[in-house]
Amino acid sequence: MNIILGVTGCIGAYKAAEVLRQLQEQGATVRVVMTPSARQFIAPLTFEALSGQPVLTDLFQPGLNTRIKHIEIARWADLLLVAPATAHIIAKFAHGLADDPLTTVYISATCPTVIAPAMNVEMWRHAATQENIATLRARGVEIIEPESGFLACGEVGPGRLAEPARIVARVMAVLRRPSSERRDLVGQHVLITAGPTCEDIDPVRFITNRSSGKMGYALAEAALARGADVTLISGPTHLRPPREARFISVWSTEEMYEAVMRHVNEATIIVKAAAVADFRPRERPSSKIKKSPEPLHIELEPTPDILAEVGRRKGHRLVVGFAAETDHPIEHGRQKLAQKNLDVIVVNDVTAEGAGFDVDTNRGTLIDRRGDIVELPLMSKREMADRIFDHLVEAFLRPERTESDEE
Repeated sequence: MNIILGVTGCIGAYKAAEVLRQLQEQGATVRVVMTPSARQFIAPLTFEALSGQPVLTDLFQPGLNTRIKHIEIARWADLLLVAPATAHIIAKFAHGLADDPLTTVYISATCPTVIAPAMNVEMWRHAATQENIATLRARGVEIIEPESGFLACGEVGPGRLAEPARIVARVMAVLRRPSSERRDLVGQHVLITAGPTCEDIDPVRFITNRSSGKMGYALAEAALARGADVTLISGPTHLRPPREARFISVWSTEEMYEAVMRHVNEATIIVKAAAVADFRPRERPSSKIKKSPEPLHIELEPTPDILAEVGRRKGHRLVVGFAAETDHPIEHGRQKLAQKNLDVIVVNDVTAEGAGFDVDTNRGTLIDRRGDIVELPLMSKREMADRIFDHLVEAFLRPERTESDEE
């Protein structure tokens, strides 16, 4: 596989060397194209030594002009990756400007394009940047959203270049994608919660539930395969999260609540598949409770209601909830759909064969806010994940559907 790695003028440019190395470990041949500003942060010689290929740094580079180089390299590539991508290069891509090696390669390329933005938090949030990102997504460009953290400018927030492993995983996923595969979630940012939460009784004991996280992780894989950006917030499980997802590990319901609230504004679709603990000990001693022949009484208090708070903040987002029930599942599902202000709820009768915890299959009933009821027979959890997204796309995301269609 042939990959062009575009590098722009950002402090995150040093990570591009590691991205190049990891791409090579996946068997890729990599050729690097640098903007003039990128050379202020890292030398072309670094990439030439790592790649074994000449680095394109100038439109009129001596020794590389026997052919029209930007067209030749664009036709050579199976994929164009830009990491890091500054606000400036994103704007130039969005508006079709072509006045440096990288922009001329981009506008000449017919292969898939993946960009990993990196910039100051306010630059990332600026309306102009977000409009340019939306423009590129609409053209089919894959966006690997920046991560939150401490930035070079000293501020904290979204804007840090995604880690090399996450970038490379997304590139490999794009390259492996069949041309016929559905891409109906491109431009969507799906926030998914998965697994159980745990509530400490004392430093060595806790209460939890039997959730394995398999349904939530299957939803993350399905959303990624359909082109979405995914943030997966998970309680403790033995599962390996998809490498392309932004993964956040939590322990308690309070930690999951805080993580969801930090990222809810980024999401366009929220899927709450986690089985959160509904109660926690009111008091949690700092030392182990000693065993005693006398009964132990623990007073429990409610945990934060994450789904209800998401429903209050939903705005134009789509919100999907899950309900694990043991009796009257449809009745309880409808009540929860209305009470939590959801668009869709998936109700599981956990007493039914194949629908319990820690199994690879699931079955249930999907109910949406329009009153539609869809039976989901026994199937794999990944198949169910796709059925859920199929319904979201058909019922709520098709461009031709309007609110009048739903009334």
